[in-house]
Amino acid sequence: MGDFENKKDELAGKAKEAVGDATNNEELENEGKADQVTSDAKQKLSDAVDGIKDKANEVIGSFKDKEK
Repeated sequence: MGDFENKKDELAGKAKEAVGDATNNEELENEGKADQVTSDAKQKLSDAVDGIKDKANEVIGSFKDKEK
């Protein structure tokens, strides 16, 4: 899932939370909060995967440089 999808989910969660708060709908408010937590976790996982890929490419590049 990309950064755009995570941001979209975060904003949707904030909207649900705001509507739930405005209408005294605690269930909707909590659902919005949960959506935001899920979005944050997905973003952190995505960032971690990107970091691993970057490090792997760095290691592969150093091996290729040694072969020359």
